Amino acid sequence: MDLTQKYLKSILHYNIDTGLFIRKVSRGGNAVKGRVAGYKDVYGYIVIQINDKRYKAHRLAWFYMEGYWPEYQVDHINRVKSDNRWCNLRHITPSCNNKNRNVSKISKSGVTGVIRERNKWRVRIKTPDSYKHIGCFDDLDEAVRARWVAEKKYNYPDCNETSSAYIHLSK
Repeated sequence: MDLTQKYLKSILHYNIDTGLFIRKVSRGGNAVKGRVAGYKDVYGYIVIQINDKRYKAHRLAWFYMEGYWPEYQVDHINRVKSDNRWCNLRHITPSCNNKNRNVSKISKSGVTGVIRERNKWRVRIKTPDSYKHIGCFDDLDEAVRARWVAEKKYNYPDCNETSSAYIHLSK
């Protein structure tokens, strides 16, 4: 049986403000009426099992609200994989989703695409075709400004609402 929006709404309630799914019926085991549905997987996503099939909660939220399965990806705007509030979800292409990534934990600059190399800050950006080298800079702020200009040129603001370059420059 394929999952329908009507069936989904008959067994779960989705709270758009909290992003949580609450069970409307008991299904045995931990699936008890009134309890929050789902568990966090090893990647940080909330997963909900319905009729022996596992669904990611952010995709279920989209189906619950819009009535169709997303063609592309459902992105967490704030990058928190377990934050399934409706205002934090958007339907975007894989290319756009790849632009909305966290800064690497080993980053010395704190800005995606700005790395320290031989006493200079090297800036690069991923485009649909390849990585583009933007330049090398002595000053971190200058490098970050160059990264932000490149992000605007390659339409990153349309995809990445929390740009690490923009955040750095706003401080």
